[in-house]
Amino acid sequence: MPSPSQSARTPTPPGAETVPRALRVAAAWSWRFLVIAAAAAVIVTALRVSSLVVVPLAVAALVAALLAPAVQTLTGRTPLRRGAGALVVLLVTVVVVLSLVGLAATQLASGAGTMRASAEEGLTQVTDWLQTGPLHLSSAQLGGYVDQARESLKGSSRLLTSGLLTVGTSAGHFLAGLLICLIASYFFLAEGDRIWRFFVRMLPRPAQEPTNEAFRRGWVSLGHYARTQVLVAGVDAVGIGLVLRLPFVLPLTLLVFLSSFVPIVGAVFSGAVAVLIALVTKGPTLALVMLGIVVLVQQIETHVLQPFLMGRAVALHPLAVIAAVAIGSFLLGIVGALFAVPVLAVANTVIRYYVGHGADSDLARPPGTTQEATAADTPGG
Repeated sequence: MPSPSQSARTPTPPGAETVPRALRVAAAWSWRFLVIAAAAAVIVTALRVSSLVVVPLAVAALVAALLAPAVQTLTGRTPLRRGAGALVVLLVTVVVVLSLVGLAATQLASGAGTMRASAEEGLTQVTDWLQTGPLHLSSAQLGGYVDQARESLKGSSRLLTSGLLTVGTSAGHFLAGLLICLIASYFFLAEGDRIWRFFVRMLPRPAQEPTNEAFRRGWVSLGHYARTQVLVAGVDAVGIGLVLRLPFVLPLTLLVFLSSFVPIVGAVFSGAVAVLIALVTKGPTLALVMLGIVVLVQQIETHVLQPFLMGRAVALHPLAVIAAVAIGSFLLGIVGALFAVPVLAVANTVIRYYVGHGADSDLARPPGTTQEATAADTPGG
């Protein structure tokens, strides 16, 4: 009669003894990795195909996570129901955003003539500096560069025409996405709990409780990220847009604020725009000062705000943020760069919950154990 240790031993597949154990383990890891990579490729392809719907829904989730505390405060201090409170908060937010955009557009329209004159004067100063400065470019060289730029613009006329058609199509997609985002934001704020419970009930019963707890914590991390990112973007906007009295202060501030939601890339882009405006309107000296301010603000954000605020909010290492933005932008472009950090923050929280509470979750509960027996060990249970 075989001993218990022998009966519990896993039988060896036929022919396995001829394959080294290290190779078998490597093969097992390899095919599992290939399956995961194939699933990830299918997900990325599906996101690209359905981006016109997925992106507005993702933006709506960020908006809902940002505005959820305001809805809770309003419904807790007033007799308004959750649906009415969500509608009021969302309408106030839309009015504020439209007012700022309208003011920025008005400033752009009213200052276009002044901006053109300042730009011409600034270009003259830049040209003089290129001739008399350390580069010592001659008039013939500058004229040659200008002629090359004109020829490039003429040769790209067809591309510009097709680009205008693309912009028109993109504008239609943008309006459709904006409508989807507003509607989804309202329902996420008003009935987010019911929508989430509907999807959780579709899972197997043992997976419902741990999944609900894990993603509930992920939603909290998403809210922390959204509010912290708004604070960081506000600091960037004040530091870059309002320090120097440049033309179009409000549009520049809005550009810096919105660009700051794209980590690393957005800050570089908005800073380059600010330096360019300073160069063509105020000259090289103020442009260098503006460049120093941009670098200083970005250094403060990178070494002070991001580690302390964002690190505490979502517990992500700066290297993880850089890697996530790089991978997201490579796979999905600017959309991937925008959502890489919040997706990573939610995934980090969810995975940490599963790993830390795996022994107490319903998925790891021995057969025959009732849910009430482990309810006391479940967070929030």
